[in-house]
Amino acid sequence: MKGFMDGWSSGRTGTAEPPEMMEALVQRVRKLRASIESSEGYAESTAAVLGSYEQRLSDIDAAMRPIQVSRQAAQRAHDNIDRAIRAANDILAQVVTAREAEATILKGPHEDLESYLKAVDRLKEVAGFFTLKDNFNNCERFLNDINILLSKSSLMIEEEFKNLMITHSTPVEPDLLLGWPSKPKWAIDGDTEASGGNSGDSKHPSKSLATTIDRTPAMILPRILPLLNALAQRLVQDGNQQSCYRIYRDARRSALELSLRKLGVEKLSKDDVERMKLDALEAKIGKCTQFMRIAMRLLLPGERKLCDEVFDGISFNKDQCFAELAGTGVLTLLSFADAFAKSKRSPEKLFLLLDIYEVMHEFGSEVEVIFQDSFCSEIRGAALGLLKLLAQTAQETFVDFEEIIEKDTSKTNVHDGTVHPLTIYAIDYVKCLFDYQSTLKLLFQEFETGSDTEFQLGVVLIKIMQALQNNLDGKSKQYKDPALMCIFLANNVHYMVTSVRRSEAKNILGDYWIQRHRRIVQQNANQYKRVAWGKVVQTLSVQGASSTGMSIPSDLSSSGVSRAMIKERFKSFNMQFGELHAKQSLWTIPDQELRETLRLAIAEVLLPAYRSFVKRFGNLVENEKKPHKYLKYSLEGVDQLLGEFFEGQQSGE
Repeated sequence: MKGFMDGWSSGRTGTAEPPEMMEALVQRVRKLRASIESSEGYAESTAAVLGSYEQRLSDIDAAMRPIQVSRQAAQRAHDNIDRAIRAANDILAQVVTAREAEATILKGPHEDLESYLKAVDRLKEVAGFFTLKDNFNNCERFLNDINILLSKSSLMIEEEFKNLMITHSTPVEPDLLLGWPSKPKWAIDGDTEASGGNSGDSKHPSKSLATTIDRTPAMILPRILPLLNALAQRLVQDGNQQSCYRIYRDARRSALELSLRKLGVEKLSKDDVERMKLDALEAKIGKCTQFMRIAMRLLLPGERKLCDEVFDGISFNKDQCFAELAGTGVLTLLSFADAFAKSKRSPEKLFLLLDIYEVMHEFGSEVEVIFQDSFCSEIRGAALGLLKLLAQTAQETFVDFEEIIEKDTSKTNVHDGTVHPLTIYAIDYVKCLFDYQSTLKLLFQEFETGSDTEFQLGVVLIKIMQALQNNLDGKSKQYKDPALMCIFLANNVHYMVTSVRRSEAKNILGDYWIQRHRRIVQQNANQYKRVAWGKVVQTLSVQGASSTGMSIPSDLSSSGVSRAMIKERFKSFNMQFGELHAKQSLWTIPDQELRETLRLAIAEVLLPAYRSFVKRFGNLVENEKKPHKYLKYSLEGVDQLLGEFFEGQQSGE
């Protein structure tokens, strides 16, 4: 209809046809009308025939329709059968795969881990296949069987990981650790990571454990590491990260602690330390510092390296795992040093404390590298805190030592005026400090970063020396004889000066300190001469031989000096010199230089005076019945006896 209307519309609006064509068309229409009118009877019969034929065609079509439907159904059935056969083949193949995987899985992973893990992967693929076949009648039951087997395989993987970890996490033997040759090399490399480099690894900003020239001892046999890595990776993939974490941590923590225990590391308290004698403490600290070196150079770097290798390529919180497995062992390792720092202080313990501090400071950088992540902050804090505690205890011990020296009230009396044991002890202590000069500088920097460490050491030494001098001044007052008091002070201060001059303390205390204390020695020597020899020299004085105090003339008859007075003077000299010789030959000046200097100073005063007195008045007593009673000592004899002074030939006063 539409086409038709379109044609009709087009004819009316088109260009007009020529007249001759219109006329021909009219003629044809007239003939057609006449033909139709003459053939009406024939048309009716034709219509009847055509009607009958149409009915037959309908009957044939009705008869053929079931055949066509059957043929189409057969084709569809054939297609369905092909699809069913293919599906059955696929299902059968998956079932066969599942059965083969089951057989491998039931054998366990111990013999062939790689084949076992491949079998698990194939079984997971089978499970994925049947998960999509929800129209399969036995699908649910079959899937249930597969999932049960997969769960069992996961448990077997966990058990295998546990067995391998326990079997191969044995302690490192002490002989191997004690004989290990060298220190690990620590590398600074911003691009190097100690671990696998995946999203789960810790990224170290500036330092990492590098391959060492002499590698750390193998914590686990190298051939076992790939197996552990594969098992750990599978456990994490299966969602068993916590089990993996716990198994690894417990096994390695036990191995590390046992390695330390076999070395001799033990947890000690402050009370344990205070009960130990000094020689036992010294031996213990020697071992303690050795254990620290072994742990920081071998065991802990080895554990960190092992953790990185086992969990290489795995998104796993290995930093936390390492922190937890190492924490107890490290705290046990540090327990002795911590207890020692907290125990009762004493000057004798200072050098042992400095030994520990030196080792702790030596491994400060290693502590920062091994325990640099946030999970290790407690361990790192414990080590650094111990370092500060040791430094603080050392500084407090310096103060204690100053007080001990200044307030020493020991009953040790040196009757001969020699160097007091306290002086020797204090000076030896100072000398020992210089054996630790580099350590002391580090220690002072702990509290005074950037300050002059030599100046701080000098302050400590000056305080100790001043405390010693104060105590010696007090002890000198115990002497009833002023001359012996001077000898005592001269001896002790001279010992301080010579000890400083011959040691590195000279560079710290300086020339000013030395010159000032030399003057103190000289002052005491001069004071000794006055109090010990003043009366003797006065006895030999020419002015003293005259009652008027005037010079004695050569003609005794014209003077007021009597022969009896001269005799008395000789007798007085003999008595005083004899007493001084008897007493002061027992005194001791151990330093030869000081001893000779003091003898010479006495001789320079005494011998000229005695020579002059004998020369002037000797003739008055030479003619006496017993002249040796007055001229008991010759000039040479006096000089010889002076050589016996300060030798300390006997003890006691």
